[in-house]
Amino acid sequence: MVLRFTRAGALSACAMLPLMLGCAGESLSGDGVVLTSSVPQFAATPSPASFPAEPSHPAMQPQAIEAAARNFRQCLGALWPTAARRGVSRATFDAVTRGLEPDLSIMEKLDHQPEFSKPVWEYLETLVSEKRIALGREMAARHAATLEQVERQSGVDRYVVAAIWGVESNFGTMMGDRSVLRSTATLACVGRRQAYFRDEFVNALEIVHRGDIAAAEFTGSWAGAFGQTQFMPTAFKRHAADFDGDGRRNIIGSVADALGSTANMLKRSDWQTGAGWGYEVTLPESFDFLLADRSIRKPIRQWESLGVRRVGGQGFPRHGDVARLMLPAGAQGPAFLVVGNFNSIMKYNPSEAYALAVGHLADRIRGGGAFAQSWPRDQLPLSRSERFEMQERLAALGFYRGQADGKLGPGTRAAVRDYQARAGLAPDGFPNSQLLERLRRGR
Repeated sequence: MVLRFTRAGALSACAMLPLMLGCAGESLSGDGVVLTSSVPQFAATPSPASFPAEPSHPAMQPQAIEAAARNFRQCLGALWPTAARRGVSRATFDAVTRGLEPDLSIMEKLDHQPEFSKPVWEYLETLVSEKRIALGREMAARHAATLEQVERQSGVDRYVVAAIWGVESNFGTMMGDRSVLRSTATLACVGRRQAYFRDEFVNALEIVHRGDIAAAEFTGSWAGAFGQTQFMPTAFKRHAADFDGDGRRNIIGSVADALGSTANMLKRSDWQTGAGWGYEVTLPESFDFLLADRSIRKPIRQWESLGVRRVGGQGFPRHGDVARLMLPAGAQGPAFLVVGNFNSIMKYNPSEAYALAVGHLADRIRGGGAFAQSWPRDQLPLSRSERFEMQERLAALGFYRGQADGKLGPGTRAAVRDYQARAGLAPDGFPNSQLLERLRRGR
């Protein structure tokens, strides 16, 4: 028996996207890009007592951090053979590491796990504000020739490139003021991600040795992301381009290099020229919400045959493009069909909310309007402890088989979907306080 759930009877839900915003308002992505917000950074170095009371990793225990800090000079010295194999000169290595001390304030940010998540609509309103839209249109006009050349050479939509520029650094006005060399060196020798950051630090040394960016100018975020479009050193090494032709790949000081490098990264992430990122759509009353799954992809013409329509009566320009249905705020919020280029943006930062913000900001800079459908603002996200409780209750009922961790990964969403389907609710996979209360009542 196949159950179908109508839009009219769907359970209101809000997106639960734990963005892992640290004290500096940043979230490290999988491909070396940092998601930023306007949350101020803490400059003071905390004492060991100010570290999280129950660190999630042995290397984050105060005693382990103190021991690693005492061993910092030896740790840096042990990285010299790797740097030498990468072509870094001894002079560059010594100049960078001489007098370098760890920045232990980073540890608080590295292990920060916020109790509360921001609703997706608040996240979008922060990144796609009217002020940012206006500035984006101004900057797109000011740098029209560069953006046109970037699009012509890469095939990547110039407005998406401009939107990433806006989201990552507010068009070059918020790039971070911490030493990238000190940050990556600290994380290479202290804390729970040393293996990852050793490579980042050595790649940062390579950038200085090549002359792309001088050590004194090499500033960025606490996690080591830098430049107008916030690349990690490894991402820079793979994708940075000398777009202005001055012999340096300088994404801090050169708008052209930053925009060209971003387009280059998207192009290498399977960007399809002319395909856009996706469309806001409406769903029929009888829509089957089991189809709103990341694993289900259909040509747009098939979605149309199921009653999915573009908002405002507009037609789809490319009926053969393969798309998936996304409900970022559950069954009662806006719906989107997203195509392959949406996934390309997610390779820049692996967050659906991030990719949606970039796509929407690109459309607004282009001259488009706001989303047509409203968000379910009466619903509050579950806190981390509530998500933990929800997982335990789903496990007790036999729906969740993973370890309760308070995160909304694929396993948790699948368990929520299965529970909703069994309970006769819309299986959109998005929990809220109503769902948790139902679980508490054992229903």
